[in-house]
Amino acid sequence: MKMNNMVSIVVPVYNARVCIADTITSVLNQTFTDWELLLVDDGSADDSRQIIEPFLSEKVRLLSNSNEKGAAGARNTGIKAARGRYLTFLDADDLWFCDKLLKQTAFMNEKKCAFSFTGYEFADKDGRGLGKIVIVPDTITYRQALKNTTIFTSTVMFDMNMLSKDDVMMPYVKSEDTATWWKVLKKTGRAYGLNENLTLYRRLGTSLSSDKAEAVRRIWNLYRKTEHLNVFYSMYCFCFWALRAVLRRV
Repeated sequence: MKMNNMVSIVVPVYNARVCIADTITSVLNQTFTDWELLLVDDGSADDSRQIIEPFLSEKVRLLSNSNEKGAAGARNTGIKAARGRYLTFLDADDLWFCDKLLKQTAFMNEKKCAFSFTGYEFADKDGRGLGKIVIVPDTITYRQALKNTTIFTSTVMFDMNMLSKDDVMMPYVKSEDTATWWKVLKKTGRAYGLNENLTLYRRLGTSLSSDKAEAVRRIWNLYRKTEHLNVFYSMYCFCFWALRAVLRRV
């Protein structure tokens, strides 16, 4: 049982030189100050480490994977090192509004929940919000989450007084974050949504057509190979997933 209320923030870093300073700054600007930032370098070939080094302190730590392990491996390294009651994730190209941690920890305490997530806004490569805000439900169950991948990684928070590190360790599959939310939902029963825009989801210019094709392959493989759903139930879930994915971007 962790008696502190510290938030451990895990950020996987891989060739993130163009955005990592802004991401770290969005953590430093939080109005909630009881946090630790765990930046996990996963074999970056650029100067990400050099950009990070001036930010290092007792609260900002740089960890390294000896071999490149991907986003799941980087996050798992951070999870193992985390010391806080709350565990949260922030991708290296995303940004938090300054009251994100304050509002979400208060929400977790109010709901007495193990798993929460928030609304977010799409942003351009410079971190400017585009006005497209994703509305999230009050709660979501495992069965509902199979049809609705509205839980965005940089908005997730876990109460580690209610979960173990094994519960939240990420599997080495594509879309490891979604697979992890499903795994945790099987234990908690539901996650609670704070329907407020507290995160900027920055897109850095990836080809949308290839991105969509890859997303389709990933979600289908999760249904069939990770969750072992039959073909018909997989198709049923996929239809809802595809519709909601389109609506989030309209």
